[in-house]
Parts: sequence; C-alpha cells; structure tokens
Amino acid sequence: MKAVFIVYNQANTERVEYILDTLNIRGFTYWENVQGRGSKNGEPRRGTHTWPEMNSAIVTVVPDEKVPELLETVKKLDNRNREVGVKAFVWNIEQMI
Repeated sequence: MKAVFIVYNQANTERVEYILDTLNIRGFTYWENVQGRGSKNGEPRRGTHTWPEMNSAIVTVVPDEKVPELLETVKKLDNRNREVGVKAFVWNIEQMI
C-alpha cells in the first residue's frame, strides 16, 4: 500500500476529486486552506492581501498498482495549467488497521 499526498491550488478541488472518482479511489482525507509555496517556481499561497490564493490537500491510501495511473493523471492536470499547480508525493505504508 502507498499513501499519496496531493497538494493543489483550491481552483483544482473539483478536478482532483474527479480524478479520485474516475480511478475508483474512494477513501481520502481532505484539508482546505493549506498554506505554502512550491519548491521550484511556485508563488506563496497564504490567503492574504498580498498572496490571496490558498491550497488544499488530500491524502489517500491505495494499492501499489494504482499509484502509476494516479500520478500520471495528476501530472496531466498539472500540465493543463502549471501556474495553478498540483503536486503529488508517495509514501510507503508499512501497516494499517
């Protein structure tokens, strides 16, 4: 099993949830109003007058074989509008109950 943590501009919320639905990924945990800045060219997302946009994040735990398709779909979304931004990170899940 793998945990996939997806961070994205709130403008992509419906698109990210659509990706999960399309790939039959049911379970996830969602955070809204996540602040941060991309590691390469990303502008800050702070919810302030200067940096008004905000991010959201979702983490889902999926079977190993689902990861490549999920990452490829997230990459396609990111390529549609690089300035809006979406990133995905994968962790090993050692155990779960």
